[in-house]
Amino acid sequence: MIETENLKIYVASQNEMENFIELQTNEVLKAAYTEMLNGCIENPEQWEWYAIWMIELKDGTHIGELCFKGLDSNGVVEIGYGIMEQYQEHGYATEAVKAISAWAFQEPKVTAIEAEIEDKNIASKKVLEKCGFVFTGKNGKEGPRYKLTR
Repeated sequence: MIETENLKIYVASQNEMENFIELQTNEVLKAAYTEMLNGCIENPEQWEWYAIWMIELKDGTHIGELCFKGLDSNGVVEIGYGIMEQYQEHGYATEAVKAISAWAFQEPKVTAIEAEIEDKNIASKKVLEKCGFVFTGKNGKEGPRYKLTR
């Protein structure tokens, strides 16, 4: 578990992930979370690099999730994150991304962290920039790619 000033961030267990997936009403998210669970099952030795990480306030209130999208052979991990709408604009995403980035860089194999955001998601762009990510000059499926290196 990672603890910050305001947050608790932890890797979900298989049971927690299955329950979380079952509760999803957005089919796109449900499919993405199912893919993450499958990645965990296929790579149990790298569970935390495929799992859903839960973001909670210190009082246990669930406010969002984040994830890695596997650890590639070059040491690059991609992150994704989201904060529930009623908890946005409080700095929680920035706090979570900073904390998870510091955690990831404790793994010697990790050379860089990347994130891809939708063009119109100005708030997410600001989060990444506050956390030291820089635009790579490339676009992926979802939009501009940002990178943080050691």
